[in-house]
Amino acid sequence: MDTTFTFAMADLGVLAPEILLLTMASLILVIDVYLPERMREFTFQLSQSTLIGAALLVFATYPTQSEVVMSGMYVNDAMGAVLKLFISLIVFMSFIYARSYLRARDLYKGEFFVLGLFATLGMFVMVSAHNLLMVYLGLELLSLSLYAMVAMHRDSANATEAAMKYFVLGALASGMLLYGMSILYGLTNSLDLSEILTAMQADSEQKMVMVFALVFIVIGLAFKLGAVPFHMWIPDVYQGAPTPVTLFISSAPKLAAFAIVMRLLVDGMAPLQDSWSGMLIILSVLSMIIGNVVAIAQTNLKRMLAYSTISHVGFLLLGVLTGTQSGYAASMFYTIVYTLMSMGGFAVILLLSRAGFEAEELDDLKGLYDRNSWYAAIMAILMLSMAGVPPMLGFWAKWAVLNQIVSAGLLWLAIVAVVFSVVGAFYYLRVLKLMYFDKPEDNTPIEAPLDMRLALSANGLAILALGLLPTPLMTLCFSVMGLS
Repeated sequence: MDTTFTFAMADLGVLAPEILLLTMASLILVIDVYLPERMREFTFQLSQSTLIGAALLVFATYPTQSEVVMSGMYVNDAMGAVLKLFISLIVFMSFIYARSYLRARDLYKGEFFVLGLFATLGMFVMVSAHNLLMVYLGLELLSLSLYAMVAMHRDSANATEAAMKYFVLGALASGMLLYGMSILYGLTNSLDLSEILTAMQADSEQKMVMVFALVFIVIGLAFKLGAVPFHMWIPDVYQGAPTPVTLFISSAPKLAAFAIVMRLLVDGMAPLQDSWSGMLIILSVLSMIIGNVVAIAQTNLKRMLAYSTISHVGFLLLGVLTGTQSGYAASMFYTIVYTLMSMGGFAVILLLSRAGFEAEELDDLKGLYDRNSWYAAIMAILMLSMAGVPPMLGFWAKWAVLNQIVSAGLLWLAIVAVVFSVVGAFYYLRVLKLMYFDKPEDNTPIEAPLDMRLALSANGLAILALGLLPTPLMTLCFSVMGLS
């Protein structure tokens, strides 16, 4: 294997978004140490400016065609650029949603924003990784940042317990993934995904051992996605973590997880598509069944949305397992839509919470229409979209992946997905019943800063508007996969 590492100065231009994130995150970390408490807002503004700058640099370096730089370590392609733009947008919105919650609980510290930026850097690295080392580097940078964010509320026993569970199970999953990668390296004598792909195509005699490595890689990926039976961390972490952290974990990292699935399974292990498709079918079916059925029994809103996440992961995998470009595009569309919906759902929990009170229970939504009809309408849009009710955006996301499954000849799988989507509609519609038909148990006025109110309104209206006109977003996802 050629271990020579070379790069041209032009390569640094392609890496400009990552360089900006790393530089600014480190700079903000140092600046925040010396800032007086009354100037904490400056950290927030610097963090938001960094995300805007990173998004602008991604847009400026948007590729006309895929290019691999840094001696094969980094790939700059349209799929990666689009995912990075959405990651930047979602993290930007997450910081806006988190601000008032953190301030009310004396958690408004620079650590949240610095860790968020380092997590964003990890996601960017994962999205553009073209080498197993880069995949692992990005994954661990993201994971370590999230572990620390979950444990940020040190006085909360629930947050500490959630962080420990997340760390232990995350370390186990990372070990599985690393073991699978090490077997791949031993078989192909390369860490480069293109060279691994070529070696697999040329050597069919070692397919059984390669499938053995694939099993460990799929287990690691399934944990990061939260697919059954590797989902056990999601409900406890979602419930135990501070709600802004739960919002963060449930949204942007799912885009990076989709990217890493594409990089490893499609770009690196396409010759084993028959094997990994079968594994993904099992994960998908189990996730849709367990996620939707167990969510019905939940009384805690964050746990209900956690099991909802698991069911949505099952749908997300449907497009990938088809092994077609249009299937990958449908899954990318679904992932983007899900992150927008999930972010809005947890934002409503943040909106209803206040100092000394966490609006985590389903009963806390009772009579929301009487308290504030606009916020009830936004939550209704989000829940109907998650349920897949037309004309909401979630309907088109489900239709896109189901269409690809039927086209691939997996009609039975599409039927299973539809059946459990209908089952899942029950717990989403229950939220509407609580908001519109029950009397409020708490008539405390709902107060939130203007930027949060605007962000939440834009979030909900975007779901409705894109549902009425889904073609631009859907076309974008298909075009980045090379489809017109």
